[in-house]
Amino acid sequence: MNDDKKYKSLEKGDIENALNCASKIGDDYLQKKAQGYVVTESFTHGTAKQRYTWLKRGLEYGDLEHGDTFSVAASKL
Repeated sequence: MNDDKKYKSLEKGDIENALNCASKIGDDYLQKKAQGYVVTESFTHGTAKQRYTWLKRGLEYGDLEHGDTFSVAASKL
């Protein structure tokens, strides 16, 4: 059973806020804001797009099978 349906823990706008937050903590976004340019070789936690995409995927599927970033080719991250 979906925990949100059971506990009604999500409120209107929670998903959108989480996705927005995920994109704002991408290495590229943070570097651009802090220093004005991006150094892709120093990324450690993914780009804004990658973080957004994987959070959205996790919300959509809700299981580990669809969230295994270690078994996916780098080009698909």
